[in-house]
Amino acid sequence: MALDQINVGIIGTGWCGGIRANSCADNPLIDQLHIAEINPQRLEEVAKSTGAVSATAEYEYIVKHGDIDAVFISATPETTHYPMAKECLLAGKHVFLEKPIALTLGEADELIVIANQRKLKFTIGYSQRFSPKYAYVKKCIENGTIGEPVSALVSRHITRSLGKKITGRIKLSPASMEATHDLDFVLWCLAPARPIRVYAQAVEKVMVKEVNASDCMWITITMDNGVAFVVGAGWILPPGYPNFSTTWIEMVGSEGALLVDDSHKDVTLNTMKDGIQFPLSSMPGESVGHVFSGAMANETIHFVDAVARDRPVLVTPEEARQVMEVYIAADLSAERNEPVRLPLQEPPF
Repeated sequence: MALDQINVGIIGTGWCGGIRANSCADNPLIDQLHIAEINPQRLEEVAKSTGAVSATAEYEYIVKHGDIDAVFISATPETTHYPMAKECLLAGKHVFLEKPIALTLGEADELIVIANQRKLKFTIGYSQRFSPKYAYVKKCIENGTIGEPVSALVSRHITRSLGKKITGRIKLSPASMEATHDLDFVLWCLAPARPIRVYAQAVEKVMVKEVNASDCMWITITMDNGVAFVVGAGWILPPGYPNFSTTWIEMVGSEGALLVDDSHKDVTLNTMKDGIQFPLSSMPGESVGHVFSGAMANETIHFVDAVARDRPVLVTPEEARQVMEVYIAADLSAERNEPVRLPLQEPPF
């Protein structure tokens, strides 16, 4: 049922959660905004900038609040995702959950069942779908511009400072934390074809010495219609810019090819003090005065609109579950040094 306005809760207002909160603050579809954050300084900062109706250190307040219709879960570490999402869904709230959907396939399946049984909106934060460049690739496949898809390549890399931050809070691989965005993107483009085989190789030369993590992973996926694609992801780029992310996309079809430069080098700042920097190059995006650079704001607004107007979400939890199965298979393949067939017979973790 469509609503005039909804009340929204944000659990975790760090980097991503802060973007969610600020995107919600002036949305005409939102009446009340409530936030939860365990860092008192950050809680005060976001509460002030958004005009939140309530600000608390206890996420349970958001879960139990009877007037809150929808919740964005942006908390870390990622071990909190499943229990928080489950509590919110059981409380009858629509849920936007930052990736990953869960840490095991069994947990993901349980969340999907609860959301479907209660007819709740449940989506996962795969923000790249909301980037115009990525949406253009999807459009060119759907309208036949490049013909029938044949192969694809996505190469994504971030700086090691951000890589250390991610691996410092949870021991997940580049496949599950970086390549996951591009696995989702390509699988979205190639749907309804499904993945049937995964082969991956990991490299451990730099990060393993400090945080016991792989530097990068290259993953080859074979689809049930014969299409094959490769996704490479790593987090050991030198510190050219604190949140620097560079991506290259190739989508090849029977009637053409589409090459996308998402390296974020189109804006270069060079100063005597800091040398060359690449502004506007973070994956989540960043505020630029009165506008927002990046896909997260659009993604946030989309979920609010889906709840308020009773429209479908772009990223379904079933799609996120499929992505999870692929990156679990990639981790298994890298460990075993052999291809892994899909679907996985049973959750390995």
